[in-house]
Amino acid sequence: MKKNDIFELEITDMGTDGEGIGHYDGMTFFVKDALIGDVITARATKLKKNYGYARVEEIKTPSTFRVEPQCELHKRCGGCQIQALSYEKQLEFKNNKVRNNLMRIGGFSEAKLDSKMQPPVGADNPYRYRNKAQFPVGYDRDGNIVTGFYASRSHNIIPVEDCRLGVPQNKEILDIIKEWMNECGITPYDENTHKGLVRHVLIRYGFTSKQIMVCLVINGDSLEAKRRAGNAADILCERLSKIDGMTSISYNINKENTNVILGKKTVCIWGRPYIEDTIHLLSYPDFTPQGTGITYQISPQSFYQVNPKQTEKLYSTALAFAGLTGNENVWDLYCGIGTISLFLSQKAKQVYGVEIVPQAIEDAKNNAKLNGITNAQFFVGKAEEVLPEFYENAKKKENITDDTASTGRTDMLRPDVIVVDPPRKGCDEKCLDTMLAMSPERIVYVSCDSATLARDLKILCEEKYELMKWQAFDQFSHTTHVETVVLLSHKKADSYIHIDVEFGEGEGKIPVDSIAKRAEAYKPKEKVTYKMIKEYIEAKYGFKVHTAYIAEVKRNLGLPMYDAPNAVEELKQPRKHPTPEKVEAIKDALRYFAVI
Repeated sequence: MKKNDIFELEITDMGTDGEGIGHYDGMTFFVKDALIGDVITARATKLKKNYGYARVEEIKTPSTFRVEPQCELHKRCGGCQIQALSYEKQLEFKNNKVRNNLMRIGGFSEAKLDSKMQPPVGADNPYRYRNKAQFPVGYDRDGNIVTGFYASRSHNIIPVEDCRLGVPQNKEILDIIKEWMNECGITPYDENTHKGLVRHVLIRYGFTSKQIMVCLVINGDSLEAKRRAGNAADILCERLSKIDGMTSISYNINKENTNVILGKKTVCIWGRPYIEDTIHLLSYPDFTPQGTGITYQISPQSFYQVNPKQTEKLYSTALAFAGLTGNENVWDLYCGIGTISLFLSQKAKQVYGVEIVPQAIEDAKNNAKLNGITNAQFFVGKAEEVLPEFYENAKKKENITDDTASTGRTDMLRPDVIVVDPPRKGCDEKCLDTMLAMSPERIVYVSCDSATLARDLKILCEEKYELMKWQAFDQFSHTTHVETVVLLSHKKADSYIHIDVEFGEGEGKIPVDSIAKRAEAYKPKEKVTYKMIKEYIEAKYGFKVHTAYIAEVKRNLGLPMYDAPNAVEELKQPRKHPTPEKVEAIKDALRYFAVI
């Protein structure tokens, strides 16, 4: 096999990034845009010792799971890696991705996972579900201003007029902005020269409120025009404000040479600096509306789930898994703008949220006021720093800290439930240690990366917790991403025995002096070392024995011998065995020291 060789390949599996997997001539091949069940003509593009990469030259026999994608650019764009896969098969693929990571990384058995698995939750409509889009702005080869998405693993912009995952209003907004840039002489940002003004266009849409936000990310301090009389910002606002639902127009300043999209400062130039949207509570597991919801204020920098319809199912499941009755105290770690915290507050006694972004905490507090919620309190900082520091202070003082003493409670130290929704890197080790120390009755883990989820669950379940339920959610249809909600329950004894003991003299009582005698009899024995055994044998028999001989005799007697690693290693090497005389001497020493 050489690079560029062409061969026939049957795709029998799919990798975690949606690539097809097939086997040919003893090698495993990974093929982009190939689906499980396809029979293809493949061209080798990269070869390693036991595996390689290939591309599709021709689909000879299409998979029965292959469908016609709605977007003709899905291959070039790379954002929808599995749009050509039937939606039912997408759900199966994502569920298996979570399941395999929990087995391979988490160490859970297949039987355990299958017994605790809830069916994967799909979307009612796998298109037009995104309430947020970030479009880079640049030039095409002919010098025309284009907006779209970066091609996979590059910063080359693929012009996209109407992404099928986003709302239809995006196209109208982008057309207005491109026309405005051309008329006013406003240039796109160039990553190579670091010149040009407009870097990205951020659009948010409220699925319930129908409100629209537009934020231009710029490489400058204001929206200045090189041509045309009049204020460029005013011209843009005049045109965008005519769109139904337009609520907020702003620009964000990012002059750094970085891949981070948003800078620290945002200036609102029309309308409000935020839009509002509502997440409704649904019943679990049928997800029927319950008639209540939480309204959130969303700024350009707010973290807010991009699929609101699936988010209602996700958060309603997290709330159901938490098992709240109105008497519980809950910590919500990595709380963002309070999306989960405020959901939990509807059925909790008190909720405490932690988030590193100060603006997000301000948004969370404002959202609590907006909804008339008084049983949610928020703290700024890293969860892995705030929680341990609070725990240690509370443990010492039992009055918590000055900031929280006004609550008059120490229940923050001993919560009933902890909910975590960390970024892709998962929970920090220090945060996990503190969760274990706090020992809540239940932990609800909401994850956007099943690999780090599995890693963290392994730590929690090796210590104090048991996996009770897990469920996969398709938050990002046609992509390989998957969200998961997991319920862990604290391990406890199955039963308790209560014994009354009366000390003293007389019938049915235990004499106090006998306690001392029994304590002496059951006092832990001194640890018997290999050195002590060797010294005993040399003193009594006049010859020496090797530690490997002692280890062999102990192993043959079924005794542990792992306290002498070197001896164990020597057992693995070819060598002579102890003579019968030395075996008897070693057994005698073991009897003398009461090992046998």
